[in-house]
Amino acid sequence: MGIFGRKNDSATTPATTPAAASAPASVSPELAALTGEYTLDPAHTTIGFVARHAMVTNVKGSFQDFSGTLHLDGADPAASTASIDVRMDSIDTGNADRDGHLKSADFFKTEEFPEMTFRSTKAEALGGDDYAITGDLTILGTTRPLTITLEFNGAAKDPFGNERVGFEGKAEILRSEWGLTWNAALETGGVLVSDKIKLNFDISAIKNAA
Repeated sequence: MGIFGRKNDSATTPATTPAAASAPASVSPELAALTGEYTLDPAHTTIGFVARHAMVTNVKGSFQDFSGTLHLDGADPAASTASIDVRMDSIDTGNADRDGHLKSADFFKTEEFPEMTFRSTKAEALGGDDYAITGDLTILGTTRPLTITLEFNGAAKDPFGNERVGFEGKAEILRSEWGLTWNAALETGGVLVSDKIKLNFDISAIKNAA
């Protein structure tokens, strides 16, 4: 089944929901039941990245302070949208000195540019549980398009009564395209920090109350 077609036995029975009751005959109850507005759950969501360091190893990091919303449209998945705001001074790579350097004028200039934002402009089905969402990513005041590939992990009602959906996503960027150009040459050739950055997203979102 696809992104809006999975059914969890513990979830609210779709046929009893208002969305399902009003859905056109051509829209499945499972698909209709997931239509709505969602808020990212920061406690169960990770917005992370991986950079190559000194040409030989990977450094992983994530952002600890962010907010975001999703609109899922069961009748027309292409009408689904996403919006994410990230506090750049919440960067965490597990090393305080490195985090301080990343917040400095060499990299994110967090005092001048405190947020990174993503605003979707297009969503599309790729087949099965795979989807892509394209939008405008803004870093250091520079806005460029970014496409994130997503895998839908399912929907469920948690023990507290929250209706949740989950996604895993990934993307790659060249940081220089957003003005992140600082680097240092290595004596053995190459540079200290890769231009290519891998982005990864583990998303859990809770459906807003009607």
